[in-house]
Amino acid sequence: MKFKNTLFLSLFIMVLSCKQSPKNNSRLTNTHTDQQLTSVLPGANKTEVYLPLVKGKKIALATNQTSIIFHGGVRQPALSHAYDEADAKYFKTTAYTHLADSLINLEMQLVKVFSPEHGFRGRADAGEKVKDGIDIRTGLPVISLYGKNKKPTPEDLKDVEVIIFDMQDVGVRFYTYLSTLHYIMEACAENNIPLVVLDRPNPNGYYVDGPVLEKKSFLGLHPVPLVYGMTIGEYARMINGEKWLAGGVHCELTVVTCENYDRTRRYHLPVKPSPNLPNDVAINLYPSLGLFEGTHINAGRGTEYQFQLIGAPFFDPQKYAYSYTPVSREGAKNPKHKDSVCFGLDLRTYPELDKITLSWILDAYKNTPEGHDFFKTPSFSLHAGNELLKQQIEAGMDEKAIKKSWQPGILTFLETRQKYLLYP
Repeated sequence: MKFKNTLFLSLFIMVLSCKQSPKNNSRLTNTHTDQQLTSVLPGANKTEVYLPLVKGKKIALATNQTSIIFHGGVRQPALSHAYDEADAKYFKTTAYTHLADSLINLEMQLVKVFSPEHGFRGRADAGEKVKDGIDIRTGLPVISLYGKNKKPTPEDLKDVEVIIFDMQDVGVRFYTYLSTLHYIMEACAENNIPLVVLDRPNPNGYYVDGPVLEKKSFLGLHPVPLVYGMTIGEYARMINGEKWLAGGVHCELTVVTCENYDRTRRYHLPVKPSPNLPNDVAINLYPSLGLFEGTHINAGRGTEYQFQLIGAPFFDPQKYAYSYTPVSREGAKNPKHKDSVCFGLDLRTYPELDKITLSWILDAYKNTPEGHDFFKTPSFSLHAGNELLKQQIEAGMDEKAIKKSWQPGILTFLETRQKYLLYP
């Protein structure tokens, strides 16, 4: 089937086939050869696959600002850390259309939107409750799944015949879009509504690391490592296959796959997935620095460099020479230590990681003066997924010993994960 609508030209996203060693401190430039590049087509651009599945049906979207269809080629930097001001200007002017607008233009029966944390347009603070409302641009009713309800109710679904799920994940367990996916799948299964997941590449999809979850919350519902190395479409297949939905119910699931995606290659996100992940550096550091969310250490919220800085007013400036002051801003109205000078580390030029690093959090704990509570319990254990990591840090275990304790769980998970992979 062919569509004449010019909004649906193929997406050509360039990614580098080689990877930077974490031991190499040099910065790379944006020069690269054709042999180093390939094109990746995400599920949202494959209209010929999913439009026949939803045509003539009343459609609900589970989506946010990342659900976009690109027009024409989109240039990728050679490596995410080579992203520069020229790239930033380019991506701001790159043409794309939101999936909701596309479906409306094609006269599909779009009836409502389900929005996750940060809202439909992706502007709410982390953890901020999002209210139901009307989207000004489209006039569609928006039902929040990050307010009083985390799961669509039967009333929400009474006029829905199919749901399309399209959100850009970043491959980290405590990023809450996975929990939203879980509850949407559960609601679909219980109400006999098919779900179509439009898959997108995972920018942290090239490794698996971290403790396996034992302590369930909205920051993690499944026994997976902190970094799981799967796309959100693969993850949906795993939720179904492992019978993780309540009562073991099964969701009628279709995954519209990416083309030419290779999880061993880096993938640049032209649109930030949430307010406090502004660029590729932040996304790469997020698995390691996200653990600071459960502590009294600021991780760059309230600055332009979220998840690229760490600091606190009580750190010794002789040991932590970099300083900054978090302020109230969009996406972080009340950051930790707001309006106070924080002493810490600037990690914006740190070499690209292919594993979780605990060195920063271990050093921060050791250098927190007596009288200052390091952990924000129970938040830290919810981010870690267990109580053990906190206990290990308090006991003074080194990084090597802590990471060794993760290995049995990771090996078990890798066997489970293998059954659901769709890409090399």
